Amino acid sequence: MLRRAVQLLGMGFGTGLAPAAPATVGSLAAVIIYFLLPFSGDSLGLFLLIGLGFLVGVPATASLITSGDTDPHRAVWDEFVGMWASCLLLPKTWPWLLAAFVCFRVFDIIKPWPLRRLERLPGGLGIMADDLAAGILSAALLNMAHLTVF
Repeated sequence: MLRRAVQLLGMGFGTGLAPAAPATVGSLAAVIIYFLLPFSGDSLGLFLLIGLGFLVGVPATASLITSGDTDPHRAVWDEFVGMWASCLLLPKTWPWLLAAFVCFRVFDIIKPWPLRRLERLPGGLGIMADDLAAGILSAALLNMAHLTVF
């Protein structure tokens, strides 16, 4: 029973079972959940959510790994954590959340250096680390834009 709960978390509460684009579906679910939460991008709550999400995500995503698939498509909890990280310090408005979503998905898909290297870390750590880094990179870029333009 515990193993099933851990796997369900690793699959982003089932969003990883989407028949098409499970990572995008997981990212979309994460941004909606964040919007509904009572804290903002500069709150301790978001930092705790990301930190705890990462810590539980390592074993949760690792539980979905098989000998033939070291980064299964159904493991999308990493998208949740990365998406939340992309919202750090940004205004909690739909335009900024949309920008965070797009920016995170682009970085997660193209995986610029050093994100690709992080993916090579063992097990769930590799699954989680590259998406957290993509989220942090997205947040840095978007916060520069926010400070420069607004």
